[in-house]
Amino acid sequence: QVQLVESGGGLVQAGGSLRLSCAASGRTFSHYVMGWFRQAPGKEREFVSAITRSGGSTNYADSVKGRFTVSRDNAKNTVYLQMNSLKPEDTAVYYCAADLNLGSIIYSQEYKYDYWGQGTQVTVSS
Repeated sequence: QVQLVESGGGLVQAGGSLRLSCAASGRTFSHYVMGWFRQAPGKEREFVSAITRSGGSTNYADSVKGRFTVSRDNAKNTVYLQMNSLKPEDTAVYYCAADLNLGSIIYSQEYKYDYWGQGTQVTVSS
């Protein structure tokens, strides 16, 4: 069992930055590929980014490439999402998720992830 707690959301103006954190407790954090997803009002949850167990490989949705950066600190059991040049369309609840994946494949499908946090709201004003 893994417990995930996101933090760092808030209200920011367009063009601004936020850094989300997701702290994990429970089973060995380094065994998990970690992902970020988001859900905007009235829309389905979508993949944002993910990072392999060692942090050596990452993947991003096209909509955030070049603006968002995912990273992790296995010593702190934490994964981060640095979000720069934020746009109003980035407004959503952001979730982190853990995939018990002993390989190096990064999945963008929700069903591949075993554990989810409760989400943190990010609102970008125009």
